[in-house]
Amino acid sequence: SDLAPRGAYQLVAELVQDMGLGRLHQEFEALKRRLAQLGWFDQERKRPLPRDPSRVALVTSASGAAIRDFLRVGGTRGLGCEVRLHPCLVQGEQAPGQIAQALEAAGADGWAEAVALIRGGGSLEDLWAFNTEAVAGAVVACPVPVVCGVGHEVDVTIADMAADVRAATPSHAAQLLWSERPVLAQRADEAHEALERGFDRFLAARGERLGTLT
Repeated sequence: SDLAPRGAYQLVAELVQDMGLGRLHQEFEALKRRLAQLGWFDQERKRPLPRDPSRVALVTSASGAAIRDFLRVGGTRGLGCEVRLHPCLVQGEQAPGQIAQALEAAGADGWAEAVALIRGGGSLEDLWAFNTEAVAGAVVACPVPVVCGVGHEVDVTIADMAADVRAATPSHAAQLLWSERPVLAQRADEAHEALERGFDRFLAARGERLGTLT
């Protein structure tokens, strides 16, 4: 026969489940929905960051690139600030608990005016500690405003959503906390000019009063 041999088989699947990234995405969306229902992401409960704070608690790994970027940018802005590091793991099974404990410690002593929670970039698995209820709960419970800068600009974690202010990156977190120094100098110049104008008006008014009394 000129007909080529043919073969066929059939595969019957009773259950299909996503594994790996698909599973993580499902967990992310489920937790996001549940915490949104609890009001953890509501804009009404979020607080503004203090302007140019002088005491900031930093929650991150002591050896990562994030802390170097944050301090490098922060060192060129503002009027000087004391930064107190609360070191913790930012990846792995123990990371969520350590991050939550560091956040609690950062807000418990009443020292910091704001808390910065930061981490450098990575895969979804690398950033997964910031997609946990333990970390989100610690962010919400923190008594001072929290700015969260985790990963790259495209990365959005549960901790970002729960934070008072979301930063695109660790460097951006520093930019949100402290003003550029030329901007501060301009504010000082404007305040000085306003003070001089006010004093001139004060003297003119007193001069007119003195003339009337004379």
